[in-house]
Amino acid sequence: MIVWLASYPKSGNTLVRSMLAAYFFSKDGIYDFELIRNIKQFPKSILFESMGIDITNEKEVIRNYIKVQETFNKKNSLQFLKTHSYLFNIENNAFTDLNNSLGVIYIVRDPRNVVTSWANFANVSIEDSADSLISNYRFGGDLYNPDKAEKSLVYMGTWNGNYNSWKSFKHQERYLLIKYEDLIDNRELVFRKILKFIHKLQKKKFILDQKKFHNVIETTDFQKMKSLEKEKGFFEGKTNLKTGKKIPFFNLGPKNDWKKLLDIEVKNKLEKAFKKEMKELNYL
Repeated sequence: MIVWLASYPKSGNTLVRSMLAAYFFSKDGIYDFELIRNIKQFPKSILFESMGIDITNEKEVIRNYIKVQETFNKKNSLQFLKTHSYLFNIENNAFTDLNNSLGVIYIVRDPRNVVTSWANFANVSIEDSADSLISNYRFGGDLYNPDKAEKSLVYMGTWNGNYNSWKSFKHQERYLLIKYEDLIDNRELVFRKILKFIHKLQKKKFILDQKKFHNVIETTDFQKMKSLEKEKGFFEGKTNLKTGKKIPFFNLGPKNDWKKLLDIEVKNKLEKAFKKEMKELNYL
């Protein structure tokens, strides 16, 4: 069964995936970028192509979301899938259903920090970045592969629309909300909470592997991953199409402070658009 790792982009999804990948897919809990390949992105072009689905046909792709997910569940094991999509239902075609989804871990981050991080990653202005958070945004293809920009559309929606949509899992007690800020401030406490939630979904007794846990916390520190990217590169990083230079994936991280980076107009624009949700999350 699938456990979704859902979020708006640049909200801490990579950190959560890295920690889970190190804990579940390594012998010792020591993180390496290759481990994250065990957690697939959805939707992703190759998943549909392998089933003979025409990925240039948007409607056909949407109609087959559930069918593709069923292939994961044939493995009869815990499957983590990462997505930036909102939990939509388009013309009676659902993004997922409870038959295929065990639960969701939703990662959220203060949109005032998301906007600056997305601007750096997407190589756009902060103003354009803010517009994408507020608009019903979607992008094409693999997020980290601009060559496939026309394929496998990802429907992100608005920042608050994305956040609100996944709450439907809350009613089935299959929903865990993780704030990026809490994860940064107390990674041990929050990661333990995540692991307990996963075991609860599986109806298994929670027994913590202390050695693995310690190594995960130690090796997924932001600065260590930033150094690892400098040393080995990171396949989810992007290239500036104008300069040909790599855009660091691990840029500011915890040091990304909207108070220092946002002008008053963008700040007010985001706070007005997302006032309800930001209050709910104690960002305002």
